[in-house]
Amino acid sequence: MSPESTKYNGKAQITPLRSMPPIERFTPITPHIAISPTVSVVVPAMNEAENLPHVFATLPQWIDEIVLVDGNSVDDTVEVAKRLRPNVKVVTQTGRGKGDALAAGFAACTGDIIVMIDADGSTDGHEIISFVGALVTGADFVKGSRYAAGGGSDDLTFSRKFGNKVLTGLVNMMYGTQYTDLCYGYNAFWARHLDVLDLDCDGFEVETLMNVRAAKAGLKVHEVPSHERCRIHGESNLHAVRDGLRVLRTILREWRRQPTIPQPTPAAAPAADRGVA
Repeated sequence: MSPESTKYNGKAQITPLRSMPPIERFTPITPHIAISPTVSVVVPAMNEAENLPHVFATLPQWIDEIVLVDGNSVDDTVEVAKRLRPNVKVVTQTGRGKGDALAAGFAACTGDIIVMIDADGSTDGHEIISFVGALVTGADFVKGSRYAAGGGSDDLTFSRKFGNKVLTGLVNMMYGTQYTDLCYGYNAFWARHLDVLDLDCDGFEVETLMNVRAAKAGLKVHEVPSHERCRIHGESNLHAVRDGLRVLRTILREWRRQPTIPQPTPAAAPAADRGVA
């Protein structure tokens, strides 16, 4: 390939371009687009055997790895997951809570990109392409938003909607962000930023923790529209008031915490080398 010419302090700089990765490195997504980064999807689950067939059916075939974090289920969650995807990686949670489950799942991932979705059927795996697309075109962290144009929810009660709006506004004011949806569990990020996120919470406040730490570290955060559906089977473990207070404490605690410096972004490269073909 021809070298790339740039200027630095008024002087021409010649930088040889990296060669395009071999074609086998690319994973087809559509007839017109392919990516070279590998993608891991983390699914925390506890007693979700009835929901997993629907959830797994929405996951694109081109993802490289599914990590199921089992919260010591008493039903056949693990057996169903293995039947649906024989190559699923199962992690048994040793602690409790969604935050602890996600930390265990993230640690087990081998992909360049990590996507987190719920096991209750409320998040649509077909939307993963939007998250990955935003990452390979420049974002560091991508968060789903039920309030962005094209997003929505079939499951937001008045109390959850009101609490989310208040807490989102508080984070925007304190941290200078422009988030539209703080408490939503559909997110994706480059695995190299795991040290920045450094999950150290147990409960549903984990989404807020990730959003705040991404902002404090100066990561490029991008929102994509997402539509939340109702849980298909079973009952949610979310309690609006209790978990809302946990989110508030997390926001205030993070205000006093020093941010973690992110790893340097890889050197700029042609589109093909950045993961788009």
